[in-house]
Amino acid sequence: MPKVSSVIVPYAAYLRVYEPLAAFPDEERAHWTRYARRPDRPSCQDELRRSLADLLPTPPVAVPVHESADAFVTEVDGVVCVCPWRTRLRGWQALGDLAEDFPEPVLDALIPPVVRRQSAQDYARWLERNPDARPWIRTATWQVPINWFVLVSDAEREYDRGDGGREAAPVLRYRTPMVQARRRVARGLRALREAVDEGPLINGLVDVGRWLEEFHPRSLVELDYGGLVHALPAGELEADHSAADVAEGIEALRHCDGAAAGAAYGRLVERWRAVRDRRSAN
Repeated sequence: MPKVSSVIVPYAAYLRVYEPLAAFPDEERAHWTRYARRPDRPSCQDELRRSLADLLPTPPVAVPVHESADAFVTEVDGVVCVCPWRTRLRGWQALGDLAEDFPEPVLDALIPPVVRRQSAQDYARWLERNPDARPWIRTATWQVPINWFVLVSDAEREYDRGDGGREAAPVLRYRTPMVQARRRVARGLRALREAVDEGPLINGLVDVGRWLEEFHPRSLVELDYGGLVHALPAGELEADHSAADVAEGIEALRHCDGAAAGAAYGRLVERWRAVRDRRSAN
């Protein structure tokens, strides 16, 4: 497959779950055990390049024909954990979400209607056979949803500026144990429900909390800025402590301090304004 290195990196962030091998059925566990030993495992950029390459043919390949057998691999306290790509499933779900982001004429130009209809039919048939399927990776374009920051702590923030070369880009991510992420979701929901009406923030946190419940309790949760590192100037990226602002805002709501909560929210809005403006420019 040709290397697609000249295409601009999509501005997407990722929420990933790495599950221990023990969480998988025997046959799949055997596959991931062998896979984790491979020295040539693909990287995040490899997954991105494959997805971009599928969009180059005419008509584009909106959803892969076969499910990916790849995964991201990490080790947590000596336990091997994997995050399956499930590129086909995520492709179907992303294709269904496109209608919310683009008007129909633009969407037709991006992906022909016949391709979208065929993909929707394939997905419906697949869901009949796999009703409990769920992805290990969630994707958000042009933003990191506020509810994602509820799962992590500023103390878990990992930032690497990179060396400025073509292959080394900045990295900003958070990693936290599943039990801690679930605990923060519960605390955040209590504070929000006592302070504000039901709305997108609460609904989003409920949704992500339900998703986390699908996984093994000894899993690892990762929030990765992904391509968003290219949408923020280096100085702003290094100074980005959005998780701390979200935690401060929730703590302020817990103590009925509306002024402090508003100040924390204001910092978030100002920080992400440049990203939203860049999206509008595109």
